[in-house]
Amino acid sequence: MTTVAYVLSWIVSVTIIFIGMRFLLVPRAAAAAFGVAVPPDIGQADAFFAVKGIRDIASGLVPIALILASTHQAVGWFMLMITVVPLGDALIVLRNRGPKVTAYAIHGLTAVLLFIIAGLLLA
Repeated sequence: MTTVAYVLSWIVSVTIIFIGMRFLLVPRAAAAAFGVAVPPDIGQADAFFAVKGIRDIASGLVPIALILASTHQAVGWFMLMITVVPLGDALIVLRNRGPKVTAYAIHGLTAVLLFIIAGLLLA
């Protein structure tokens, strides 16, 4: 089960790095996919998208470092703690009247997946 958890951890980590890069390269398309579209006349929004992009890249790099240099318990605790991010993302989407399907199917399921990975690693 630990091997499965590590494979899932790699997949989640690489995926979040990709999402972060997307926020840096095509911020408005990434925001729409996130569930919070922004009108084109709000120029300063791109700076906040860049902040999110960097946060996502770092959120993907940390578990990779833990996988390579630490124990499965450390990776598990990180995955458990980082679950707050997709839960918060889902709330942001819902609070801003974004698509409920995005809030639940993307952000909610990501939180569930992280929780499962954490459980496998900490068991």
